[in-house]
Amino acid sequence: MNASNPISTDYDVFREAIRTFLKDALTPELVRAGQRTTSVFSDFEAGKTWQSILHAKGWGAPEWPIEYGGTGWDIQQRYIFLEECKLANAPNPVMMGIQMLGPMLMHFGTEAQKTRFLPGIISGEDVWCQGYSEPGSGSDLASLKTTADRDGDEYVINGTKIWTSMAHHSNWIFCLVRTDKNVKPQAGISFLLIDMSTPGITVAPFPSLDGEVEQCQVFFENVRVPAAHLLGEENQGWTVAKYLLEFERGGQHFTIELKKQLAKLQMMMASSTHRAADDPTYVYRVAETEIDIMALEQTELRIKGSISAGDNPGALSSLVKVSGTELGQRCAELLIEAAGQSAMPWQSEVLSPGYTGNTAAPAECVTTMAEYINSRATTIYGGTAEIQRGIIAKHVLEL
Repeated sequence: MNASNPISTDYDVFREAIRTFLKDALTPELVRAGQRTTSVFSDFEAGKTWQSILHAKGWGAPEWPIEYGGTGWDIQQRYIFLEECKLANAPNPVMMGIQMLGPMLMHFGTEAQKTRFLPGIISGEDVWCQGYSEPGSGSDLASLKTTADRDGDEYVINGTKIWTSMAHHSNWIFCLVRTDKNVKPQAGISFLLIDMSTPGITVAPFPSLDGEVEQCQVFFENVRVPAAHLLGEENQGWTVAKYLLEFERGGQHFTIELKKQLAKLQMMMASSTHRAADDPTYVYRVAETEIDIMALEQTELRIKGSISAGDNPGALSSLVKVSGTELGQRCAELLIEAAGQSAMPWQSEVLSPGYTGNTAAPAECVTTMAEYINSRATTIYGGTAEIQRGIIAKHVLEL
């Protein structure tokens, strides 16, 4: 265990140690990047800088096992750490590698793959994106058409992926590809790790509704990938993919962000500038939302405990994904109502962490509309809310 890690089992002492570190480590620009984050992605350079700072401290991947660079913290310590980072407005690191690919490598990877890829993930040197969805394969992921044909010690990849978050900043992509067309769809899929600098790869970024560029389409034309970069067995990628999706859906901490949004909402309600608190129906809706967030927090902690014990979150991850994203949309709507006309001015330059000029709206409202727009996508990506409810009905309710 890194000697710099606070490991006191006194959680108050632990929390104070985290606060002291954050106060010293977060620069004003990093704080502005956190404050002006409007989706799960902060400013890329700020997020990468923050990951390097955490890694140098020994805190680059708090939930990883110690042998791979984790902290050895218990569930409560990890939760305190993430909560204090959010309250201090630390930017979000690009988490595809740490949150999703890392656990897959630990579970399915060869020793050579772990040695090759895990250090670069935790340091932030290697930035990963996720190649799952295609223009005709989103919720029906098993219908994907990107092919990987075996040619000696290589696979030759042809096809395209879309909604590939941060692909324009990534140097690696983990990809689902079709390696057998003659079996049922799920049985003919494999999971490959692909260097984005490989000849034949083209990345086309496109803006979201809020004007930010986070999503991309990635094209593969006769891209040659070493067979050694196959994760798991050939044609068994669906098993890897399902395991990863459970971490993507259940590995998030929705309530930490939701509680921050709730605190912001309550601050706006207490301000004479925002008059939403005069409406008793609105006050009731806020109170109802707070209760639902508290209930979700308990479910999230149950899942974290299950993962820490070596179990798979299973269908509970779908429950958290539905509840967390829909509560996020509810908070975004309540914030729009509280902000009123202050949510309307559009200054895209304000979202840059380097911007220090005037704003056309109060400081607490400059990200409100962009956050609302981004929240509309949360019940779609990572598996739609409809798909998640189907999983819950089948595996939890046994319907």
